[in-house]
Amino acid sequence: MVTQTRVHLQTLVILIFHVHLSQPVCVDVPSATEAVLGKSMKLTCISCLKREEIKAKTRVDWFYMPNKESDTPIDRTHIYKYEDEVPQEVDGPFKGRLRWDGSKDLQDVSIQIKNVTLNDSGVYECHVYREFEFDFFTPSVFLIKDIKLKVKERATQDPTALYSEIMMYVLLVFLTLWLLVEMVYCYRKISRSDEQVQDTATNYLAIPSVQKANPAVPVTE
Repeated sequence: MVTQTRVHLQTLVILIFHVHLSQPVCVDVPSATEAVLGKSMKLTCISCLKREEIKAKTRVDWFYMPNKESDTPIDRTHIYKYEDEVPQEVDGPFKGRLRWDGSKDLQDVSIQIKNVTLNDSGVYECHVYREFEFDFFTPSVFLIKDIKLKVKERATQDPTALYSEIMMYVLLVFLTLWLLVEMVYCYRKISRSDEQVQDTATNYLAIPSVQKANPAVPVTE
């Protein structure tokens, strides 16, 4: 019994230690591609680290390209950078409207555009350069992600949200009708129970009167 208890305690300590040391899982999710005029818009760029215990020096650059035909030369504008743990805007058309929205571990290197305009439609490129620190060599990784953004004057109605809203109203009507039916059923059942109680009481009170009206005949020898 003592050995089994000791095993359970050791297992509990290991689980607690494992949960304490566990780190959030990095998930590479795509960025939204539709923005609403005058609102804020997050350009999501995820660059997961394969091994979190390895130190890495990270540099992030964001570029903007307006929508143009495929046969025209690329007009790329540098709009934002993150270098030496310092986020910084670059002079240009987005000056004063960009904000760093990344994580502390630099696996999320997203930025946010404030007060979106119609001219913000286009292609945004997220360039991530990592230089890992080992004892004898410094390997590097370079990643590029494209986000094609389209700005609309009004938000597009999500079909899933519309369907959910319709189902919510249908369910609300159904529950209301079901509640009314249950209330009517309970009211009728209570009324019948009261009538049965009244009939029983009336019959009980009527028994002595009948007995008084028909006195017992004296027995003669």
